[in-house]
Amino acid sequence: MTLPDVAIVGAGITGCSAAYRLAKAGAKVTVVDSFGPAAMASGWTLAGVRQSGRHPAELPLARRAVALWADLDAELDAATQYRQDGNLRLARNPSEVETIRTLVAEQSALGLDLAFLEDGPPLRAIAPAVSEDVLAASFCPTDGHADPVASVGAFVAAARRHGADFRFGERVEAIEVAAGRFCALRTSAGLLAAGRCILAGGIGANALLEPLGLAIPLRIPMVTVIQTAPLPSLLAPVLGVANADCAARQQTDGCLRVTSGVQDWHGEMTESGDGWPKVEPTAASVRRTIDLVGAVLPRFREARVRRIWAGLLDLTPDALPVIDLAPGVDGLILAAGFSGHGFGIGPATGEILRDLALGHEPELPIPAFAYDRTALRGSAGEPAALTLHG
Repeated sequence: MTLPDVAIVGAGITGCSAAYRLAKAGAKVTVVDSFGPAAMASGWTLAGVRQSGRHPAELPLARRAVALWADLDAELDAATQYRQDGNLRLARNPSEVETIRTLVAEQSALGLDLAFLEDGPPLRAIAPAVSEDVLAASFCPTDGHADPVASVGAFVAAARRHGADFRFGERVEAIEVAAGRFCALRTSAGLLAAGRCILAGGIGANALLEPLGLAIPLRIPMVTVIQTAPLPSLLAPVLGVANADCAARQQTDGCLRVTSGVQDWHGEMTESGDGWPKVEPTAASVRRTIDLVGAVLPRFREARVRRIWAGLLDLTPDALPVIDLAPGVDGLILAAGFSGHGFGIGPATGEILRDLALGHEPELPIPAFAYDRTALRGSAGEPAALTLHG
């Protein structure tokens, strides 16, 4: 069987994991990105690898991804810094206790290993640095975290070993269609012809879709991220909270990486001195993030700050991604709207996109991620329901 050439727009974890899977299968793959690997959402993220707190439709992808993450360093012959140290979701008041209790009941019923922890020895044994004001928590021991830039870089290197081509610093200007079929990408360097195209362009996806009469309803909010200087071992699991307004994890180098919840974006994105995209949070958003994280992890207040930045989310009305064949454009595959929680499932998403590009039925269920689903089209422009990112 002759395999199609595949052009991929976007070098985040979604595009790069798909490139690796396709190249490994023998397809000729070219990835195009205006910046470089993990330059936007995949590099900005908290980088949690979690099953807990996910929509039931995403849970099969999350479970498959966790199985893949376990062997990913060996498969890619690179260090992703993946650690399976669990995820704690904290309750700070009685209302949040009930939220966590419900979460545990519902996801345990789906077969997830998720425990409800009352404040006291069980919680302190897992995370002694957590504030004594925390009332309860859920704990999923099979969740974890990885380094986002190292992980995407590992996929890039492995894909290259299988023959994939990466064109960084090249802007995709349009998707060319002839007789209802994708035929090429028009880029800042010229035309790139291919038999298939995977659009994994995050917040930039609609700029390419709208000339084709397509669009994904997206809201683009901001998340503030603060990274500290290295600290002594403080926190093994990823920390989240019941209403998703902050999260934290300690990297393998000892630095804490903490994030806010979803915040309004001021609308400006610039380029840093090295030409990569940069979003600057407001002083108010930084202050609120410090206060929220410090309330559940007091040692954070004592840390020296190394970096502050913000990331943007491609947030859909139902907080689920679009992973589907584009209607009316044969050969175009959509992978966008991951709503801030696409990093952890990236390895599984890559398998799905490989199958779609090769004309195979994906093994994992994806009807909930259809382009024309009612939950997506019926709420365009409205704020998404509470979603957990990272």
